[in-house]
Amino acid sequence: MNKTDLQAQRTRLIEKLGVQFEKEHQLAPVAARIFATLIVTGKKGITFEQLVTDLNAGKSTVSTHLEHLQTTNRIEYYTKSGDRKRYFIVKPDLMENHVDELTAKWEAQKCIHKEVLEYKQRSNELNKEDPPFDLEFQKSLLDFLDEATAALNKLKKNINIY
Repeated sequence: MNKTDLQAQRTRLIEKLGVQFEKEHQLAPVAARIFATLIVTGKKGITFEQLVTDLNAGKSTVSTHLEHLQTTNRIEYYTKSGDRKRYFIVKPDLMENHVDELTAKWEAQKCIHKEVLEYKQRSNELNKEDPPFDLEFQKSLLDFLDEATAALNKLKKNINIY
């Protein structure tokens, strides 16, 4: 793969990620493309001027969306000694925070579904001749939530490695 192919792949990835972020996070198209660009740029960051050039967008548009992404704690910037430019990057703890949010959400669901399972089990015990509930789905759901939470915790441990 040469540099031209790699640049074309980068452009396609930014567009795909941008569309996903528009839908998933209700971001404006330019904000979604900025965020996607920062993801594929990595920890070296990208300057305001380069974003304007790469996205072929107006300075005020890029500025507005950079401000929004900073305000919503998705991105931040750093400066280099002797260089007045700001280098924008994805907030390092963003993924870890997202994992924590998902874990908390799934833990809350597990608590509720454990109560549902207990209710169904008691109902079945009281109606042994004709139990009203098949418990397999409820058990499978709880197993899934346990496994998904464990996988997220494993991911969280590996986030800082990279």
